Amino acid sequence: MRGSTRSNGAARPAPEPDQGPDLFASLAEPAASPAQPAAAAAHQPTHPSPSAAAELSPAFPARAAWGTASNLRAWQAAALARYGELQPRDFLAVATPGAGKTTFALRVATELLKARVVDQVTIVAPTEHLKTQWADAASRVGIAIDPNFRNAQGAHGSHYDGVALTYAQVAANAELHRRRTRGSRTLVILDEVHHAGDALSWGDAVREAFESATRRLALTGTPFRSDTAPIPFITYEEDRDGIRRSRADYTYGYGDALRDGVVRPVMFLAYSGEMTWRTRAGDEVSARLGEPLTKDLMAQAWRTALAPEGEWIPAVLRAADRRLSEVRRTVPDAGGLVIATDQASARAYAAQLRAVTREEPVVVLSDDDGAGERIEAFSAGRQRWMVAVRMVSEGVDVPRLAVGVYATATATPLFFAQAVGRFVRARRRGETASVFLPSVAVLLGLASELEVERDHALDRPASAAENGETGLDDAALERANRAESASSDLDGPGFQALAAQATFDHVLFDGDQFGTGGDIGSDVESDFLAIPGFMETHEVSSTLRARQAAHMRAGHGAAGPGEVVDHREIARLRKELNQLVSAWARRSGTPHAVVHTRLRQHSGGGEVPVANAEQLRTRIDKVRAWFVGQR
Repeated sequence: MRGSTRSNGAARPAPEPDQGPDLFASLAEPAASPAQPAAAAAHQPTHPSPSAAAELSPAFPARAAWGTASNLRAWQAAALARYGELQPRDFLAVATPGAGKTTFALRVATELLKARVVDQVTIVAPTEHLKTQWADAASRVGIAIDPNFRNAQGAHGSHYDGVALTYAQVAANAELHRRRTRGSRTLVILDEVHHAGDALSWGDAVREAFESATRRLALTGTPFRSDTAPIPFITYEEDRDGIRRSRADYTYGYGDALRDGVVRPVMFLAYSGEMTWRTRAGDEVSARLGEPLTKDLMAQAWRTALAPEGEWIPAVLRAADRRLSEVRRTVPDAGGLVIATDQASARAYAAQLRAVTREEPVVVLSDDDGAGERIEAFSAGRQRWMVAVRMVSEGVDVPRLAVGVYATATATPLFFAQAVGRFVRARRRGETASVFLPSVAVLLGLASELEVERDHALDRPASAAENGETGLDDAALERANRAESASSDLDGPGFQALAAQATFDHVLFDGDQFGTGGDIGSDVESDFLAIPGFMETHEVSSTLRARQAAHMRAGHGAAGPGEVVDHREIARLRKELNQLVSAWARRSGTPHAVVHTRLRQHSGGGEVPVANAEQLRTRIDKVRAWFVGQR
């Protein structure tokens, strides 16, 4: 992060938590800001308490991770020291999801209110649910925030110290919030500030509404966007290539948090498989997910995999539920989350989970009435699964989420980081997270670069498409969330998903790849699904290596003796076999996985991805024999 203070020692030594109030001793003389009316001093904050803020859980509303300080985490204390040193009008804090941005921001707010630098607080968040979450946290430190404020009110009640708004609410009446801000010395907390660039009108409205604020504190766990829309009140500096990039005042990345034991390590389980679909031109196309494909073929194969009527999604959901059962052996209240592309798919996935678990999953389709209550109930309960489109993509705290299924065609770095962030919130040291995803190169690349820090760039030498980024952008995803646009591209005129078969591909953990591939239900897949859910990071790595070594010794992934491998012939045979299996599965009504298991029993050898040419030919001959009535 250009120009930012980092948590790895670049900052001066952090003070002890009980020294926090002294950091703001000089804040009675705030940085220059527009003159405020004398009447602004009339309102006294309810009971702002820096000591209460210090006692707030470092990861409110979750418990602090094992080994963290009883008051502030080290990065929070260092960031607070940095804020006290700069006494800035604008401050951008970048901290990975689960690190405790809320606690840090409320500590700043209590100090500024106590020092009479500001008289009211305005919190801006992406969703209605987050408004309530902020108000609940603020009440814990003696700050009364109204999360139910509506623009039609004009002013909040005198018994409140401020309000919580959404970015859409600000955009709906920027002039009203400009008057409110000018009428009293105001601290504005911009939560997930990258949303202020979601639309030109939103950015303009945020700037207009809060230009006169005494202080602005911007927070984000993902300091970048998938476009070049400028984010208000963020400083941009040119790098060596002349590209203007965002500059944070303090950064605490995922790598830092992982080393501190503040967040969970994530194990990604990738699933591939043979996909068949009919194009809008009427052509029937087959391709294997996970193999090199053109951009268009990859996108179509990916969407075919996510089709609820195929076999890929049910197989992956069953595998994810098996993984959740394993995690629950040591984390009894662990929960799972399926992130869907659209509302129709979310409902279908929920029905499939219901059949697997015999339990009704919690379904959150959008930020509508009751969605926040359903999330809160799930967070406090013990249900196994929740299915959502976007409602829990960022900011919402459900600390017990430990297993996820990334069942969406969105591949922007921003959305991927937000989605994975739902699973990394550690409650105690040793918890791990597992995320199931399609074996798509762009997703695997994002997974392997989870620790890479990104800045928001205003200038780009090439568009996302030119750089190979795929998937829906944020605006397209938002359109998909609306009821009138609930169907996906799979339902577009002429396009039809015909068959989607799943196979286990590999595990990605800590930048390393493990596994030799395997059919659904194979010993290889089962061994990786049975990795204990409560282990230190180094223990997970050593266990993965040991199981991969055992599979190799058992002959998985090995070519036949003396065989010269022709990769083109192998690829051709795999494609032919998968097409025949798909055709036989449709004709006989037998699941793909069962057909493959029978063929493997007949020919010997491993699963399709690791079978040799002779084994593949034997299986092809066997399927052809079935078609002519020979058993």
